[in-house]
Amino acid sequence: MAKVKSHNLTIPDLVLLSLLGERPMHGYEANQELERRQVRDWAGVSRPQVYYSLEKLARIKLARVTDDEGSSAGPERRIFETTAAGKKALADALEKEDWATQRDRPRFLTWIALSWQARPGVFQKHIQRRREFLETELENEQATLQAIRKEVGHEFHEAIWMVSLTIDMFKVELRWLEKLSKELANRKAAMHPDYFGESDKN
Repeated sequence: MAKVKSHNLTIPDLVLLSLLGERPMHGYEANQELERRQVRDWAGVSRPQVYYSLEKLARIKLARVTDDEGSSAGPERRIFETTAAGKKALADALEKEDWATQRDRPRFLTWIALSWQARPGVFQKHIQRRREFLETELENEQATLQAIRKEVGHEFHEAIWMVSLTIDMFKVELRWLEKLSKELANRKAAMHPDYFGESDKN
C-alpha cells in the first residue's frame, strides 16, 4: 500500500488552496480577493503570507503555475491553480476534528481577568472603548451582510452564516458590557480565603 504523504499546512495555505479551487489566479489577484471578501476578519492571512503560501504550495505539488511566460516572475504575477493533490490535501485537512473542538482565547477576556490590578478608572474607560469598538464593528458587519446577500442571492451560503454569527456575538457582548457597567460598583474580591491571590491579603 502506498504511503500517503503528509503536509504541514497552515491556515494561509488552506485559505489559498480554497481560493485557487475556485479559479486560477496570481498572488496580487488573490490578495485583492481576500480583501474584497474581508477574509482577514476570520483568518490571519497577511499579504506576504499569500505569496509565501503560493510558492510553498507549488513546491510541494499542491498547486502549479499555469503560465509558462510568467515562470521568471514573482508569485504576485504568476498564475497558480490547485492540483488534484491540493484538492485532496484541503479535503483531508478539513476532516480534522480540532476545527470543532477548540475554543478561542479572546484578548479582551484576558484583560478582564487582569483588570483588578489596573489603575482606578481604567476599567470604565476600557469598557467604553470596547463598546464603541463593537458598535462600529457591528455596523460594518451589518453592511457586509447586506452586500453578501446581494452578491450570493440567497440566505443559505457560508458567508451569510459566518457574518450572521459575528453580528449575534457582537450583540451578545454589547448586552454583557451593559451588565458589567451596572455591576461595576459592586465589584469585590473573592470571599473564599484559598482563592488564588487572596490568601496573602488576609
